[in-house]
Amino acid sequence: MSSLDKPAPIDAVRQSKVAAALRAFLPTSAVLFSAEDVKPYECDGLSAFRQLPMVVALPENELQVQRVLQTCHQLQVPVVPRGAGTGLSGGALPLGNGVLLSLAKLMRIVEIDPLARTARVQPGVRNLAISEAAAPLGLYYAPDPSSQIACSIGGNVAENSGGMHCLKYGLTVHNILKLRAFTVEGELIEIGGDGLDAAGYDLLALLTGSEGLLAVITEVTVKLLPKPETAQCVLAAFDDVVKAGQAVANVIAAGIIPAGLEMMDKITTGAVEPFVNAGYPLDAAAILLCESDGTPREVAEEIARMTAVMQHSGATEVRVSRNEAERVRFWAGRKNAFPAAGRVSPDYYCMDGTIPKRALPRVLTAIADLSKEYGLRCMNVFHAGDGNLHPLILYDANKPGELARTEEFGARILKLSIDVGGTITGEHGVGVEKIDSMCDQFRAPELALFHAVKHAFDAQGLLNPGKAVPTLHRCAEFGRMHVHGGEEKFADIPRF
Repeated sequence: MSSLDKPAPIDAVRQSKVAAALRAFLPTSAVLFSAEDVKPYECDGLSAFRQLPMVVALPENELQVQRVLQTCHQLQVPVVPRGAGTGLSGGALPLGNGVLLSLAKLMRIVEIDPLARTARVQPGVRNLAISEAAAPLGLYYAPDPSSQIACSIGGNVAENSGGMHCLKYGLTVHNILKLRAFTVEGELIEIGGDGLDAAGYDLLALLTGSEGLLAVITEVTVKLLPKPETAQCVLAAFDDVVKAGQAVANVIAAGIIPAGLEMMDKITTGAVEPFVNAGYPLDAAAILLCESDGTPREVAEEIARMTAVMQHSGATEVRVSRNEAERVRFWAGRKNAFPAAGRVSPDYYCMDGTIPKRALPRVLTAIADLSKEYGLRCMNVFHAGDGNLHPLILYDANKPGELARTEEFGARILKLSIDVGGTITGEHGVGVEKIDSMCDQFRAPELALFHAVKHAFDAQGLLNPGKAVPTLHRCAEFGRMHVHGGEEKFADIPRF
């Protein structure tokens, strides 16, 4: 799919039949199908891709979720699960012939166990709400996407979200223990367990990051961690983006694993500073935010080591947060980088590649060259410590051809990520945005295996079809199927 494709028309007769079937057990207000009512659901955070859903279902409990799935399966209607709609890859893009299944009303924190340090929560619970509920017990939930004030834990599981502190504490998959979910036929499955390990294949990891293609999640058991005694943040400024990239590699090479290690270039800090007044040096070509948390002694020792590495790497200025308020202010700028982009451009397109840290200088230089080639500005802001890039390509959708050039620019960044030994995503998922880039990354046998997994869970391809995994024919049409040692032969598998 391209953002330039025309939206699919909606079959009014089919729409009425599906809405009536859902209203047989859902309140009238929980089944939406008028254009005015479904308009808010036409896209997720990737607003360049839009499609009105045929019907929107808003269940309030597990039983209703199960019945929605059973009904859609019986009627052979595709289902697109949706959380808070903050995703940035079009993973929750609706279908004109399908039901958009919103889990937003399932927002109950079922239980917090302070001894086991776990919380059982429904998928509509906001990421930040988990930490807020656990705070009186001295606990918190570690993954912290920039959208944590709004994004839901179900969506975090679907996309395997990370955040500013994923370098030390890991992605969603490293911070959950168990899932309750329903297959497209409405069968309840429980994946994982309350212990550290479970027998059999690691289906918990399989479902985490599966982008709604395999099952619909209705409950998540997350791990909680003790809140660190203290934390401090180093802000280091550099007069060259390549030097900043090399400093990131130097920090990791020194054996330091910061709680967070983020980078922003000059365009980004210039957009962010008037927005949040974080105190960033606006003359710097790039800044790094490098945080340490733990006991006061641990933090003091690590901050001293970080400072020395930054200075040795050519930092023109190094600051250490003097109190908690200043530390929070440093991070507020980073967390608001995306909304701040709206101050300097009518539209932006956020990419999400991941590269080896050693390749940061090379890739940043290449992105600057691509920016000149396409005549489009690019804000570089990313999780530098684990090489997860988030270039924000600035464009104006009102200018003919500019969005198409932006998409091509983004695809070349992803291809570059692959070429240096990385991957096309880190935490935003594939959705519809990167589906053609999957053809660059994977060979036909690998894609065939992905489809076989999908077929095992959803034989008829009703759950979120057209997302995440391209068909082999699609890759062939785009001329991007890898050939290794001769002609690739397509596997005899269903293609969704």
